[in-house]
Amino acid sequence: MNFWEKVTGSDMTKEMKSFESRAKKLPADYQASWGKIKANLWPHSDFTGRNLMPILDGVLGLLEETAADGQSVQEVFGDDINGFCLELAGEEVAKSFRDKWRKQLNNNIAKKSGK
Repeated sequence: MNFWEKVTGSDMTKEMKSFESRAKKLPADYQASWGKIKANLWPHSDFTGRNLMPILDGVLGLLEETAADGQSVQEVFGDDINGFCLELAGEEVAKSFRDKWRKQLNNNIAKKSGK
C-alpha cells in the first residue's frame, strides 16, 4: 500500500468490495447476518476503520466455512449477534466514538476546572 492509497482510503475500498463479492456468494440468511455484523462493528472502529479490516476478514471466513459445512446461522451466532460483535471488538475497542468523545470531553473539563 502506498501513501496515496492510505490517504484516500482506496485500499480499504478495494478490500470492502472484495468482502462484498465474497459475501454475495453466501446463502441469504448468511448475507443478512453479514449486514448485521458490519452494522454492529463499524461504530467500534478507529478514525479510519482500518482496525476492523482483519476482524471483518476473519468473520467473513467464518461465515464461508460454516456455510460450506451446512450449519445454520443460528448455530453459529445464536440469538445475540451484537454480543458476538462486542466480543470480537474487544473491551477497549468496543467503546464507540460517542464513549471515547465523552471521556475526552470529561477529561478536558476536569483539566480546565482544576480537578
